[in-house]
Amino acid sequence: MGRRVARKPRERTRGERNCDWIEHYCRVPEGRFVGQRMKLRPFQREIVIGIYDNPKAITRRAIVSFGKKNAKTSLAACLLLLHLAGPEARHNGQLYSAAQDRAQAAVLFGLASKMVRMDVDLADNVTIRETFKELYCPDLGTLYRALSAEAKTKHGLSPVFMVHDELGQVSGPRSDLYDALESAAGANDQPLSIVISTQAPEDGDLLSMLIDDAQTGVDPSTVLFLWTAPLELDPFSEEAIKAANPAYGDFLNAVEVRNQAENARRMPAKENSYRNLTLNQRVKTSSPYCSRAVWQDNGGAPDPQVLTSARLFIGLDLSARQDLTALVTIGQDAAGKWNVFPRFYTPEATLVERSKRDRVPYDLWVKQGFLIATPGSSIDYGFVARDLLEICDAGDVGAIGFDRWRMDVLKKAITDVCEKLERDEPQLPLVPFGQGFKDMTPALDELDATLLGSQMLHGMHPVLTSCIANAVVVPDPAGNRKLDKSKATGRIDGAVALAMARGVAITDKSDDGPLFVEL
Repeated sequence: MGRRVARKPRERTRGERNCDWIEHYCRVPEGRFVGQRMKLRPFQREIVIGIYDNPKAITRRAIVSFGKKNAKTSLAACLLLLHLAGPEARHNGQLYSAAQDRAQAAVLFGLASKMVRMDVDLADNVTIRETFKELYCPDLGTLYRALSAEAKTKHGLSPVFMVHDELGQVSGPRSDLYDALESAAGANDQPLSIVISTQAPEDGDLLSMLIDDAQTGVDPSTVLFLWTAPLELDPFSEEAIKAANPAYGDFLNAVEVRNQAENARRMPAKENSYRNLTLNQRVKTSSPYCSRAVWQDNGGAPDPQVLTSARLFIGLDLSARQDLTALVTIGQDAAGKWNVFPRFYTPEATLVERSKRDRVPYDLWVKQGFLIATPGSSIDYGFVARDLLEICDAGDVGAIGFDRWRMDVLKKAITDVCEKLERDEPQLPLVPFGQGFKDMTPALDELDATLLGSQMLHGMHPVLTSCIANAVVVPDPAGNRKLDKSKATGRIDGAVALAMARGVAITDKSDDGPLFVEL
């Protein structure tokens, strides 16, 4: 036999070495295994190694999202200490964690402080400044500070490492604190941001936009670790729970989570909160008119040929001139599905201001072509009139549902447009449609049946999707229903216009011709 040659041990990667450091110096700060040395679970090792051994690029941003009580913040505390006093530390580096309020900001600081106190080596090298929510490593000059959105000092920082804790709580596409830290990080080479949170409720929220961008894979320096229950699964099944909770049955109490599922099953008012926090699904914690799963099931792209080949029905919700106006056209294709073509209008002059006020990306939607910005500080109904005439000229419009409020203004706009175009004013098939229980109840019943039967194609138009997500239905004692703008958390004009369009289609008199109304 020949001599056996000893193999040289494989050199451990940066990510593996960081896992080793965490397991040697960090202890479980609270819970069932409190005080024990941290033993990273496979999903936690996947995250750490994925951040530091990114094969495509040096990681600039890591997004970590799964259900609550899976030790997200404890893992973030380990990464924080890794950069404060471990092998990832840089001399005189500034480290920050950001949260939406002081209480949440204190959570990460509190867990990291407990880890420091539990380990002799860390305690000897890290100073805890409880009053200022700071950790300081004198030998390296590294300083960590917990910040909240309520803090006044957001600029003048130079972070090399950041944790954005529970970023899903940010409503809308922007956060001043997030923007301030991310822009300030440009002063350092290879800064690292950790975003760690359950999902935000809406597509237009900051975390949702970051996740959606990361899923495209366009930016290799962003890595995404997302555990979420697919919407097609039974939300109360163990399969759905496991999909969003990698620690399920380990340090996450399986019995407790199943109890939460059963409570949500028995009490529908708790279902959306359960879906968002436990299943890590992108749903609002309040109960909207249409669930996200149902809406997505109807999210196929509409066929533009329907606009010229099918009988069309239009819902027109005219807002105040400073808000959002919706014109929604629907028509059935050969397969019997209702194709939806929405158009939205808003004043250009106040676009940025209202985007910040409403926490909705109106300005982005304008750039993407989903929202029409009319010149000035109020909506120019001339744009609505021209589009309405264009649709009626090109297709067979059976009825246009309208609320009488402000229709006199639209009528004048139509007259003015016709005069400019030197054409006769057409007799439009305008059908009065009330916003109360009488007209809205049958319209919503039909819209329900269409959506639940997957008989709609709306293309996930972002403005319409936002309106549907905001829509809240209120009943009367007799069980009739209507969409109530006063109960909604945001604009619902598109949802109202869609319901009107579906409503006027019920009474289509295609054989006798539509009902024409003189204004």
